[in-house]
Amino acid sequence: MRIIVVGCGKIGISILSSLVGEGNDVVAIDAAPKVIEEISNIYDVMCVCGSGTDCETLAEAGADKAELFVAVTGSDEFNMLSCFLAARMGAKHTIARIRNPEYNDKSLGFLRQHLGLTVSINPEWMAAKELYDILKIPAAASIETFSRGNIEMVGLVLKEDSPLNGISLIELRKQYKANFLICAVQRDAKVYIPDGNFVLQAGDKIGFTAPPNEIPKLLKMLGLAKKSARNVMLLGASRISYYLAKRLIAGGNTVKIIDKDIERCREFSEQLPEAVIICGDGAEQELLLEEGIDSMDAFIALTGMDELNILISKFAQTQNVPKVVAKVNRNELGDMAQKLGLDSIVSPKKIVSNVLARYARALENSVGSNIETLYKLMDGSVEALEFNVNADFKGANIPLRDLSLKPNTLIAGIIRGRKANIPSGNDVIMPGDRVVVIVSGQKFLDLSDILV
Repeated sequence: MRIIVVGCGKIGISILSSLVGEGNDVVAIDAAPKVIEEISNIYDVMCVCGSGTDCETLAEAGADKAELFVAVTGSDEFNMLSCFLAARMGAKHTIARIRNPEYNDKSLGFLRQHLGLTVSINPEWMAAKELYDILKIPAAASIETFSRGNIEMVGLVLKEDSPLNGISLIELRKQYKANFLICAVQRDAKVYIPDGNFVLQAGDKIGFTAPPNEIPKLLKMLGLAKKSARNVMLLGASRISYYLAKRLIAGGNTVKIIDKDIERCREFSEQLPEAVIICGDGAEQELLLEEGIDSMDAFIALTGMDELNILISKFAQTQNVPKVVAKVNRNELGDMAQKLGLDSIVSPKKIVSNVLARYARALENSVGSNIETLYKLMDGSVEALEFNVNADFKGANIPLRDLSLKPNTLIAGIIRGRKANIPSGNDVIMPGDRVVVIVSGQKFLDLSDILV
């Protein structure tokens, strides 16, 4: 499938890498010759140096034949104009990165309609939503949501004293009667889609699915329950901080934001009058101690520097802050942060890559996609997909134990109406259901792809 990506910054390169990995025919557009040269040396993509709002550049890139056109430069207005021109030239679907809060209120629907945008994406808003979900369940390293919140996948890292250390999954289901399923395990660099005989070990990163109301019960039974974060400190007056603070304040939380840019602090004071805004250098330990970091329920590092976010997050851990999260965009630094003991990492570029991969794969399915959700998990080695079940699904009304599934494939959840079920071998998939599938090492476009 032909896809054009305009803007090759952090987000753009992440999208390029993901789409190329999916086997798409990708064209990269950027106005900086150095950027284009670097991309042409690393990725197997066609590169065009020029402006995404220049019709000659768009024509050279083949906008008239593009199934998907994505504009993710640093300018909302540039992205919208670029998508508008591409749509007029014949691009079938257009996606623009729109980050300004003013564009993401009532005016967004109007803009999308009149500019012909298929979808708009806001990485910072998406990251804030993910952070808010994690703060609701502080024991979790990550939370992914399916079926509009009817089922969730929670990531945990097993500590040495974890009651799960040394227990097989069969024994686990016998001991703990909650409605859940461990469906993916990462041990060092290897990823498993486990069966009942799999034995968990300290250091494992596990992912389990469960209905939201079951998760607190399960964590309590495992001795992992923590109170939700009420007092939150944010380092960096970024767009993510703005969106997250708005959510937290609306939920009754107290929020303190630290940034050394006096103009940003003034803006935040006007935009978020309920929050406490501190103008100062958050890299100074004395300032963090004066502002009571040791009394916080959560600390989230959201500056534009990955290294600083990791470093200050480690300091927050030494102050026994119950929940610490760092924003880390660079993959190699994200891996390093986890090895240093930072379990919760948020990456806006990975979130956007998931969205674009799902959308591209949906368009790739010529019979009309039934992919609702797609997450890449465990360093991208595992995918969690949510499918709508069509009437022609050949595995419908057959007990799961009798289905011949492809290797490293697991049915992790069935949502029927508003009821979410973690299935056993006796359950069946029915037309109209939503089904959560966990898979490693394969690319699924349709629910039928899970069958041998």
